[in-house]
Amino acid sequence: MSSLKDIRKRITSVKNTQKITRAMKLVAAAKLRRAQGAMMELRPYAEKYREMLGSLVAATGGAGEAAHPLLADREEVKKVAVLALSSDRGMCGAFNGAAQKQVSQYVASQQEAGREVVLFPLGRRMVQFAKKSGVEVGQDFGEIVPATETKEIKKITAFLVDGFLAETFDEVVIVSNRFRSVIAQEAMTAPLLPVVAEEEDELNSERGDFLYEPDQEGLLDHVVPAYVEVQVREAILESIAGEHAARMNAMNSATDNATEMISSLTLQMNRARQAAITTELMEIIGGAEALK
Repeated sequence: MSSLKDIRKRITSVKNTQKITRAMKLVAAAKLRRAQGAMMELRPYAEKYREMLGSLVAATGGAGEAAHPLLADREEVKKVAVLALSSDRGMCGAFNGAAQKQVSQYVASQQEAGREVVLFPLGRRMVQFAKKSGVEVGQDFGEIVPATETKEIKKITAFLVDGFLAETFDEVVIVSNRFRSVIAQEAMTAPLLPVVAEEEDELNSERGDFLYEPDQEGLLDHVVPAYVEVQVREAILESIAGEHAARMNAMNSATDNATEMISSLTLQMNRARQAAITTELMEIIGGAEALK
């Protein structure tokens, strides 16, 4: 059994750790509110862009692929680019592990299909993973938090779009954690290029014809590249919000575990102290009996 001094040191150490995890939980909760607010503000904007793109493609009589090269599927897909997102820091449970596992599974499936894969990591943890994965690594986009700036998003999008148009790669996908709720983040793979225009539902198709100025093809030249930027921004913001939610939950669990450990150590300390008192009493009684 550990000595009383050792147990007291462990209790003090665990209490100090508990203070850190509780503070990290509060910080993550504050950051989550801001990140979630930015994400929720973007969602209606992104949804309207999807509707606009679908409306424009439908207005061209289904000739969207001919109207813009970013809508055109390649006859044969030989090389796939993967924009893989993660957090910059750890201490967020299985958040990064889930994204890395999703990347590994997707890469394996593409390689089995005879396709080449090149990774474009965004986020310090994904950069570290990509370098050790044995897969070809393209442009390193660095940390994810600075990538929320419009200038950086345009830079990332332009790089991927230029590579697709130059036929350096035939498809581009995004692998990231999507924010489902505060307690649930889902790692998933979403297509980025070629752009997939959603078909208008029956409600939208009944709203009548629109007049476009300039014509539909001219608008597609602006809307399609902008929609790609919106998709990249949406993935980044959802990943950041999911990171803060995962860290908040991880630190909450760590704080609860520290509380349980303190209770267990306190019980162990009381038992050790009681045993020491009992031993001391037995020695006193034994000494007193020996003097008789």
